[in-house]
Amino acid sequence: MMLVTVADVVLRAALNRPLRGTLEIVELLLACTFFLALPASFLREEHILVDIVDGWAPRWVPHLRRIAGMLAVLVMAVMAWQGWVGARDALAFHDVTADLEIPRIWYWVPVLAGMIGAALAAAAMLFQKRP
Repeated sequence: MMLVTVADVVLRAALNRPLRGTLEIVELLLACTFFLALPASFLREEHILVDIVDGWAPRWVPHLRRIAGMLAVLVMAVMAWQGWVGARDALAFHDVTADLEIPRIWYWVPVLAGMIGAALAAAAMLFQKRP
């Protein structure tokens, strides 16, 4: 993403010839980067954490983690379901990007894979023994 953006800026500034479709390529790469990394962040427990409760009610922490895990599974499943609806529509209407005419379904593939993977990873973490 960075190289495409830098090349676009340099070509635009130096030769007044920007790269065609830079925004679309960066959007697709961003979707791949974020959503395909999402399951790994669940499995590694690398989410942003605010430990407000830990100090004054440490016995609540395991229960709150379990509740958060169940909510994560639910939210990711709903997001995947709604994403499936959007992907189905993009496929049915042959939706493409404006400049490069990339089929929009290619944007939905990593998004759906990441959300489904994140829901499965969150569900797996519910059954993991924690110290």
